[in-house]
Amino acid sequence: MGVVTQEYATPAAVPRNRLFKAMTLNFHNLFPKLVNGIHSIVFTQGTGGPGTIKKITTIEGDKTKYVLHRVDAIDEATFVYNFSIIEGTGLADTLEKVSFESKLEEGPNGGSIRKVRVQFFTKGDATFSEEELKANKAKIEGLVKLVESYLLENPDY
Repeated sequence: MGVVTQEYATPAAVPRNRLFKAMTLNFHNLFPKLVNGIHSIVFTQGTGGPGTIKKITTIEGDKTKYVLHRVDAIDEATFVYNFSIIEGTGLADTLEKVSFESKLEEGPNGGSIRKVRVQFFTKGDATFSEEELKANKAKIEGLVKLVESYLLENPDY
């Protein structure tokens, strides 16, 4: 098994407490409304703390896929949320799992910065191309920007 790691920081024009609430605490309610293709997010084990497993079901064309999202660590006081995608039909055949370590830090002008470290645990000697890594980064940063837009349009959320 190999490990491929990416690290990056995404700025957002909203305070970290609002971004944390939307992307972490209320993720299961908000993302199916915001992200085309996400059909549902349901808790299959736990209530949100470490060890919780969420089943995320997506619909792509005429195909339904799912992944299991396990909460590894959550700390509301320090804005830390770590989770892993541990199995499912939406997880590439070349991957054992994908782990995310994220922390929201204060940003300029009352905004925030989402720092993320992603580790892809590959099967055998599987690798990623630069294009695949760039696409993954764009996808995850795009989710932050999508939530940021929603929060800016909905200041009472």
